[in-house]
Amino acid sequence: MTTVLPELLTVPEVMALLRLGRSKVYDLIRSRRLASIKVDGARRIPTDAVRAFILNQIEEGA
Repeated sequence: MTTVLPELLTVPEVMALLRLGRSKVYDLIRSRRLASIKVDGARRIPTDAVRAFILNQIEEGA
């Protein structure tokens, strides 16, 4: 059984997925390593951006 994720994630959801702290997630957003958008002032991260970040980290051998 697969879990379906929403198209846009909140920062706390990304924190849980990546097992990172709030500051680190915002650092990734600020450095443009993790794409995000603002919806009426609320920061949202596309699910595809999280996947792309993970794949990029794997490719870099981090």
